[in-house]
Amino acid sequence: MPRILAIDYGQKRTGIAVTDELQIIASGLTTIPSATAIDFLAAYFSKEKVEAVLIGEPKQMNGQPSESASIIKGFVTHFTNHFPEMKVIRVDERFTSKMAFQSMIDNGMSKKQRQNKALIDEISATIMLQDYLSRKVL
Repeated sequence: MPRILAIDYGQKRTGIAVTDELQIIASGLTTIPSATAIDFLAAYFSKEKVEAVLIGEPKQMNGQPSESASIIKGFVTHFTNHFPEMKVIRVDERFTSKMAFQSMIDNGMSKKQRQNKALIDEISATIMLQDYLSRKVL
């Protein structure tokens, strides 16, 4: 069964998470510089079967797009131009960074580890993906 990949795209860094082959568990894959995202994904897609890509959609509390929404929109356009056959699913990414930070605290990570923004981005992508998998099963 192909995997599902999640992207927490940011201006500087992009967190990436992926499911196992049975699409049961989401795991953090890596965090990369955003400028290299398309090249990284092309290489990954050439090695692994991926059926869909989740891309976080930043929203404000009232449901309106956040300030960074235009950056994400540009990335989605760029992504779909490079990978026109890939199914893209937009998902609400509100609170994922806060949830990632809390997860780091709950798991006993040191203050220094919790300051690692790249790790926060990777965990955020993992949270988005696991949430999607949980809803997909229901």
